[in-house]
Amino acid sequence: MTTDVPKNLSQDPSINPVHEIVDVQSTDCCIVGGGPAGAVLALLLARQGISVMLLEAHKDFDRDFRGDTIHPSVMEIMEELGLSDRLQGLPHTKMRQISIQTPQDTVTFADFSHLKTHYPYITMLPQVKFLEFITQEAQKYPSFHLVMGANVQELIAENGVIQGVRYRGGGGWHEIRAILTVGADGRHSRLRHLGEFESIETSPPMDILWFRLPHQPEDPEGGMGRFGQGKLIAMLDRGDEWQLAYIIPKGGYQQLRSAGLEELKKSVVEVVPEFQQRIQNLDDWSQIAFLSVESSRVKRWYHPGLLLIGDAAHIMSPVGGVGINYAIQDAVVAANVLSKPLKNRQVQLSDLAKVQRQRELPTRIIQAFQTFIQKRVLAPVLTSNRTFVPPAFLRLPILRDLPARLIALGVFPVHVKA
Repeated sequence: MTTDVPKNLSQDPSINPVHEIVDVQSTDCCIVGGGPAGAVLALLLARQGISVMLLEAHKDFDRDFRGDTIHPSVMEIMEELGLSDRLQGLPHTKMRQISIQTPQDTVTFADFSHLKTHYPYITMLPQVKFLEFITQEAQKYPSFHLVMGANVQELIAENGVIQGVRYRGGGGWHEIRAILTVGADGRHSRLRHLGEFESIETSPPMDILWFRLPHQPEDPEGGMGRFGQGKLIAMLDRGDEWQLAYIIPKGGYQQLRSAGLEELKKSVVEVVPEFQQRIQNLDDWSQIAFLSVESSRVKRWYHPGLLLIGDAAHIMSPVGGVGINYAIQDAVVAANVLSKPLKNRQVQLSDLAKVQRQRELPTRIIQAFQTFIQKRVLAPVLTSNRTFVPPAFLRLPILRDLPARLIALGVFPVHVKA
């Protein structure tokens, strides 16, 4: 096993240029990225008195069309932290099952109500509220420090080991020196790029247009996939509105955009006829967010002094909405494994490798499951005008329970150890 960081980090002076540094700070753990993985890891470390600095590039947590699903696996982690009751005191909705509806039939894809958990449902909570909640909890600990508007630009590498980062914000360049740097900065990870991590990529056969329409009292609750001829819309119940994912073939966005907004609205109504009136609320492309679906994982999640977790280590397909939950499970495992080495102020490469060993297999299994659903269920709809017929396995109770377990609880249970 090599212990060297990429050559460009240790030898190329352009990677470590001399800037006018406003200040230099030291911490035990510098976490780049204030999403679910970074925020939860920061909280877990701060609870143990470990000095941790969380850097977030934006000036607030409010981002639209981010994953808002908190699955039972995460609620159980929140319960172990004594936070579940207060978290569920925030306005939210509950999704107890996901169904697939065609013009001819309705089939249950995942029924969470039968799971053996205190939380047999998916909690629909805006991610901004979750992140504010977690970071406010972390701020109760003096060893936690949050820096908003911190745009990380460089890794600091000395003697083959990452020693921290440099970021721009607050009037200039700042330097953070750390025993361990964690990249939790999402699917477009700057640290993944700077560290030249090699990725294994797949090509999901779809992209997504996200938008919202009003939810009316007579509408059903929960989540569902609505299938038409060559068309597919995923619907998530957000209480007073539907969050809709209009799924299109990979690379088909420009053709759809050229056809015009009225054609898109017509297609939506063909799949969901009850939206005939409320589709008029969609009157500008600015109300629609485009997501290029990706699925990948890095071969190795670490270099000396640097670890990737969450989407920085493995970009998830939106199938099942599991990205947040697997990212938080990464954070829990990282805290379990690395707390003692951080307290001893010496993190070995073997410690970082242990995090990957515990999390790589669950990641590969869920990505294989997502690929299976995309190829066996979604792709045939998007590439054919035939009426969709739900696969037979969805009608078998034994197999039908598998998606619910994988989506809700993950492959292996993860628990907070300290």
